[in-house]
Amino acid sequence: MGQCVFCNQPAGFLRKQHSACRDRHESGKREIVALVSEIGTPERDLARLETQVGEIAAGCFVDNFMLRDLVVRGWESAVDVAFEDHVISEEEERLLAELKRHFGLSDEVVDRNGALSRMRKGKVIRELLEGNFPDQFATSGPLPFNLQKTEQLAWVFEGVKYHEHKKRTEYVGGSSGVSFRVAKGVYYRTGAFKGRRVETMEQVHVDSGLLGMTSKHLYFVGEHKRFRIRFDKIISFEPLEDGISVQRDAMTATPQTFITGDGWFTYNLVANLAQM
Repeated sequence: MGQCVFCNQPAGFLRKQHSACRDRHESGKREIVALVSEIGTPERDLARLETQVGEIAAGCFVDNFMLRDLVVRGWESAVDVAFEDHVISEEEERLLAELKRHFGLSDEVVDRNGALSRMRKGKVIRELLEGNFPDQFATSGPLPFNLQKTEQLAWVFEGVKYHEHKKRTEYVGGSSGVSFRVAKGVYYRTGAFKGRRVETMEQVHVDSGLLGMTSKHLYFVGEHKRFRIRFDKIISFEPLEDGISVQRDAMTATPQTFITGDGWFTYNLVANLAQM
């Protein structure tokens, strides 16, 4: 006779759980995440919230380890709710910080799926939209950018893949022709042609490295390529799902693509910096 993994009571032959216990457990998990994700108002009683989720956990077979994971999931969901209008407000940012602090959640834990990084990026975009230059970007060491006087650093992306569009030429429909014997040891060849030339553009991965965004330039530093582009020399920004493509103002210029892993933030960052 097996025991239920939830209530520890007999579950029946070759059974490990009661369906009612399993349903109550799953329902409790969803309720805890939903409660935590409701950022609410400035008057929200976090102590009462902690009591509520504790009572639900006790009644739905949720241990302390799982409870903490559910609270983190609720915090991540609260970040999603804050971004429903695409911009996180100062009030939403403050409430999220208070929620994180009350439950003793570390930066590493709440950023396991990038939620904290997303919140910080949202703050950068909000400040730019308000006409303020973001100043919370911090580095752990020197950066290989030769910033100009009065130039300010807004953000640095690491491990960025840099791509260039290169022209590829090939010949289609060529023929080797036909050989005719004219005399012993002498052949005449006719009908040979190389074919029609076809030119295509293809995106080629050139290098990987750091992509810096400042008040004046876009910087890239890789193992093989190092350059900067003034924002007023860029005629267009193309948002990509995982990065951005820029087109410089030059006759021979081709699109330059930077894969950062976050197209929304990269595009909004550079587009707003260019307007400052």
